[in-house]
Amino acid sequence: LCSCVHSPKGFPKLKNDTFLRAARGEETEHTPVWCMRQAGRYLPEFRETRAAQDFFATCRSPKLCCELTLQPLRRFPLDAAIIFSDILVVPQALGMEVVMVPGKGPTFTEPLKEVEDLLKLRQKVDVTAELGYVFQAITLTRHSLEGRVPLIGFSGAPWTLMSYMIEGGGSTTMSKAKSWLYRHPEASHRLLRLLADVITDYLVGQVAAGAQALQLFESHAGHLGPEQFQDFALPYIRDIAQAVKSKLKEEALPLVPMIIFAKDAHYALRDLAHAGYEVVGLDWTIRPQEARAQIGKNVTLQGNLDPCALYAPKEKIGELVKKMLEGFGTQRYIANLGHGLYPDMNPEHVGAFVEAVHAHSRHINKH
Repeated sequence: LCSCVHSPKGFPKLKNDTFLRAARGEETEHTPVWCMRQAGRYLPEFRETRAAQDFFATCRSPKLCCELTLQPLRRFPLDAAIIFSDILVVPQALGMEVVMVPGKGPTFTEPLKEVEDLLKLRQKVDVTAELGYVFQAITLTRHSLEGRVPLIGFSGAPWTLMSYMIEGGGSTTMSKAKSWLYRHPEASHRLLRLLADVITDYLVGQVAAGAQALQLFESHAGHLGPEQFQDFALPYIRDIAQAVKSKLKEEALPLVPMIIFAKDAHYALRDLAHAGYEVVGLDWTIRPQEARAQIGKNVTLQGNLDPCALYAPKEKIGELVKKMLEGFGTQRYIANLGHGLYPDMNPEHVGAFVEAVHAHSRHINKH
């Protein structure tokens, strides 16, 4: 497989490019839709496939990642697939141990406590050696999709990964990680730069393996205020877009659309609109019209239905989708949730959401 990681040829021809067209700002007959965490525990078949396996062992199995990525597409007419993986594979590539603890979530056995701990991290990461299993999963999935829809690759953004690496897992305050920003700004920048460099190589490797779009998840943006975001998150988000694009050019790889999703960072939307991404993803805490006004007309928006709206009756989901489409407009727009699907959601309601986006956007476009 290694020979095809750098120039995978002979991928099936893409049949539905609506998502890619919307991402590039081209006209679409309907608004494309996909869901964050669409491959997930809300699907009984997902739980069955995952049952006997350790979470990160699943991430390291290209075959299982491919199967889990395809499951939602067998059920719903989604316009994109996103590779099944996890953002914490990057800290693992840097040499940190992360285990999935039932009922608690991802846990670092030895989080970063002091600045000296940075010396334990790999300073040079060969992404093909450390994360080749993700590339193999992408190549396999791209073939298995048979051109049905495009495949999205992704990574966590530097600040979000840094916060996990210091907190050692989830946190409601991120106070340990944020204290580094105040106490050790230089060391924080060293760590963020190391992460940005690895993420850049990782994303380029995903395109080489067959990813047709990339999403960067700054999931913990909401823990930062505008100034800290400006200092410790935005520069690296910008650098990654720029570095990925120049490396893709250098390696004669396709220039794929890039999406930035910075959760709870509405204070930074204007900056994110100029950060070098074709698409800005939005959480559910902002009105479509406000987001459009701040981001302008040259960037595609993605989002932002409250995931909990999917607990509503199906007719209500349809009404909420219609309202959302009227707010965003059907063009230069990719429908999605404002965050991921939750494990206790009814798959039929996910189907109702996807179908409502297609039906209402087609209707609006006709009239």
